[in-house]
Amino acid sequence: MILPWITAAIILVALVVYAILGGADFGGGVWDLLASGPRARRQRELISEAIAPVWEANHIWLIVVIVLLFTCFPLAFSVISIALHVPLALMLLGIVMRAAAFVFRHYDVAGDPVQRRWGQIFAWSSIITPLFLGICVGAVSLGSIRIEDEVVLTGYFGPWLRPFPITVGVFTLALFAFLAAVYLTRETTDPELQEDFRDRGLMAQLWVAVLALLAAFANRADAAAAQLLRGVWPWIFVVLAVALGVAVTYALFRRRYKWVRVLAAAEVATIVIGWGAAMVPYMVAPDLTIQEAAAPPHVHLLILVVLFVGAFILVPSLIWLYRIFKREPIFEPVERERVGP
Repeated sequence: MILPWITAAIILVALVVYAILGGADFGGGVWDLLASGPRARRQRELISEAIAPVWEANHIWLIVVIVLLFTCFPLAFSVISIALHVPLALMLLGIVMRAAAFVFRHYDVAGDPVQRRWGQIFAWSSIITPLFLGICVGAVSLGSIRIEDEVVLTGYFGPWLRPFPITVGVFTLALFAFLAAVYLTRETTDPELQEDFRDRGLMAQLWVAVLALLAAFANRADAAAAQLLRGVWPWIFVVLAVALGVAVTYALFRRRYKWVRVLAAAEVATIVIGWGAAMVPYMVAPDLTIQEAAAPPHVHLLILVVLFVGAFILVPSLIWLYRIFKREPIFEPVERERVGP
């Protein structure tokens, strides 16, 4: 059946878009926590202004992934929900806390201690969420989730408390922080803020490279994970990701901010697509393939029809949203009224 493969490809595309758009929102929370120096307040204001118009819309892609997984691959949804219940619950808690904290911080009195506490919750939730998202991705890829007769045999902690999933989790966090720093260089015309986030982008890119190497070593050390780099296609995407990483670094050094955002998004997309290529033919390695996890063909057909119709509403709406709020840098530092000493 080709329909499950089409649906799985759409899930991968949605994950790519979520990483490129939503990932940068989480990365913004990392830099909000690490804002420092004489421009710390302006850095946080830039992050808030950049995230505010689009952060809710970006979660649409995660919703698409969850709905398609639940509807079209119910066995995979069940297995992942049971085996990775703990990291998934922590990830969802992080998403909820981050959203609530971001809104309450925005409407609280500027300079109020409560506003600062909401800022801390927002920042730490932005760290927790991509960390556990990456851990879940690493655990699904690892081969440590074992299934027999549609029953999960592994416990709640064994599949993900291992070097490879944890390394992938930290790698995901660094990747999203890198993406946010690169995007923020284009969100303002202030040269000082551009320099701040250029430096952070270069630092985050270094961490991405180091953690990618650590993930590769963890992959080689774990026999179950070693299968991920077998075959030609995964290595093609590895080479492409490295080439794009070099191009992004060069563009940041030369301050080519117009191009660096496109190159950074392409780097992240290549990494996610490469992970998808390495997972073929599995939905949950090594006991559940895409075909085995798939719902009956008529379910996929109906879902694909709905997606096709819905795309004519969703995609133009999102394009229009980004044309309004992200076409040109609009951030200018504004002094907010402070209350109290």
